Amino acid sequence: MSRIGKAPIELPAGVTVEVSKGNLVKVKGPKGELSEQVDPDLSVKIEEGVLTVERPSEQKRHKSMHGLYRSLINNMVVGVTEGYRKEMELVGVGYRAKNTGQLLELTLGYSHPIMFAVPAEVKLTTTAEKGQTPRVILEGIDKQLIGQIAAKVKAFRKSEPYKGKGVKFLGEEIRRKQGKTAG
Repeated sequence: MSRIGKAPIELPAGVTVEVSKGNLVKVKGPKGELSEQVDPDLSVKIEEGVLTVERPSEQKRHKSMHGLYRSLINNMVVGVTEGYRKEMELVGVGYRAKNTGQLLELTLGYSHPIMFAVPAEVKLTTTAEKGQTPRVILEGIDKQLIGQIAAKVKAFRKSEPYKGKGVKFLGEEIRRKQGKTAG
């Protein structure tokens, strides 16, 4: 049996989970509400504050879906209680980030600034303190949405291995390469 799939999900106080017809799972908590359509073959059961996902057979497809949907539901429960946060830093001379509401403006060494609209579900913050690299902070309840936005921002200027310039996650290690050696 799947180790991830069979693990029960403890529902914290203040979190309610509804499973409607057609396996639509809705999770409500103090920070908001999320929903996910679960595969119709799987069953989601809630008993005494513990949620479990069960599969009908040992087919390969059912096994793969079992762990996936358990993780997605767990991410929703964590999101509506604690929320998620991603911090990225811009490493490079002249690299800047500023936001006007939900519009992120990045200066990454190109001939023009990059304008990126962030969805309203994600809280966007930028910091630029003297002596530190500029930072972009994304906060929200949907782990998948935050990860996708962070990946798009990072794709504007990926970190290069020679000088380490580019957009990277806070604390991310960039594998450095040695440059050309003379003679």
